[in-house]
Amino acid sequence: MIYNFNLGIGWASSGVEYAQLYRARMFRGIHEPAKFIFTDMFPTENLEHFTRNIGFRDDEVIWLYTYFTDYETAPVSYTLKDFEATVADDTYSFSRNGATGRLIFPGEGNFYTVYFVNDKSDLVHRVEYVSNGYLIRKDYFTYGKVYTEYYAPLDNRAHLYQRRFFNTDGSVAYEEIIDGDEVMYRFPDQIICSKEEFIGYMVRCMNMTEDDIVMIDRTTGVGQGIMQNCGKARIGIVVHADHYSVSGTNDDYILWNNYYEYSFAMQRHISFFVTATDAQKQVMRKQFRKYVGEVPDIYTIPVGSLEKLRYPDPKKGRKPFSILTASRLASEKHVDWIVTACAGAKKLVPELTLDIYGVGVEAEHIEKVIEENHAESYIRLMGQHDMTDVYQNYELYLSGSTSEGFGLSLLEAVGGGLPMIGFDVPYGNPTFIDDEKNGYLIPVNEHTSIPDRIDALQDAVVRLFTEADREAFQQRSYEIASPYLTEKVMKRWKKIVRNVKK
Repeated sequence: MIYNFNLGIGWASSGVEYAQLYRARMFRGIHEPAKFIFTDMFPTENLEHFTRNIGFRDDEVIWLYTYFTDYETAPVSYTLKDFEATVADDTYSFSRNGATGRLIFPGEGNFYTVYFVNDKSDLVHRVEYVSNGYLIRKDYFTYGKVYTEYYAPLDNRAHLYQRRFFNTDGSVAYEEIIDGDEVMYRFPDQIICSKEEFIGYMVRCMNMTEDDIVMIDRTTGVGQGIMQNCGKARIGIVVHADHYSVSGTNDDYILWNNYYEYSFAMQRHISFFVTATDAQKQVMRKQFRKYVGEVPDIYTIPVGSLEKLRYPDPKKGRKPFSILTASRLASEKHVDWIVTACAGAKKLVPELTLDIYGVGVEAEHIEKVIEENHAESYIRLMGQHDMTDVYQNYELYLSGSTSEGFGLSLLEAVGGGLPMIGFDVPYGNPTFIDDEKNGYLIPVNEHTSIPDRIDALQDAVVRLFTEADREAFQQRSYEIASPYLTEKVMKRWKKIVRNVKK
């Protein structure tokens, strides 16, 4: 079995969760059984809704908090009717507003608030109990009551002091006692005094052997508990971000990223590390040799793959002078720079258009930048889309990101044969942009001003549309994409699993 450990997941999942999903698909393809274990609490949603939404199968998912119960990962199927059957006092009125309902009882401040899965469903995820104006309890449901939280008033706020987790027959599996940031777990036969020990206990109960592999995607708060209790299982650490601080590193000392510091310090006990790019792998090898004196096994496995290379409809072709960018609309993606650069390039390339795919907190700001540049007629915010058959309809992919560990959208763009423009920053852009061959890598450093960065993007766009052999650039992008075809990535995973288990 391959056990994959992570912290959390949500509706807007990060690259780590998408990387896990791609890995799940690879393991399915090579017939390696795998489990994906999540260790965070999910008080506002059923974990299964998150994991199913992104593409995990229920039988692949383990939640730390239900591991010690007989509840399986499943969607909510508990109904309002099921809940009402448990209410002893029937002297209540009921009202509903969208995704919430309320049972109101006689007296002042006595009511239950019911949270439905959505505004059209009668499926109940949780119920909050208020007595005399005070929150005293919350119940959480999937196909039965999974756990209960208990509250008491403290400093004019509801203070969570206990969770009780149940089996499907209603019996108590264990309890979590909470005092601010301090927690302990009470089982029938023992007491565990921290969450990390709790995670370690779960790992120990899995009875892993040398035939098992443990892959840790995030080690913060969980790494030590996992590594000390997984027995003879092989341990792999997946490096998702830049693994060290440039400013905190000199000839004598390296400042590792705190996400990986513990695992790097314990590298003798790690069977292998995984990076998404060869560039990061080479940097890590040099740094381990220089600062640690030993070089661990490091494998390059992309965090995504391509089902096939995608070509434009031969009858329609690519839209002339069309630019695409796709990402979360977050400040670090610098989509506002892209908008300003394209507005400037438009003066020299009058047919230019830009479509921006993605959603995020920066959407309103980006829309304002579009308006300030009077660019509404040729720059569009496209929102969230299935991008499967989108990239190949454009002539250029433009990235403003200054930090891209891999870049799934970059991979998908070269898979659609797009020429590429982006900054020469680790590690994704240099992986997918072959300077002067399929696009342009723009040199930058910490001293490069924002106006200079925008001007460089603008100049590169103009150059690509007025000077470059775009057909040759397209062909080179397809060549770069070819090693990332799913069948080839599966073979890489199969080889790693075979090597690690030797």
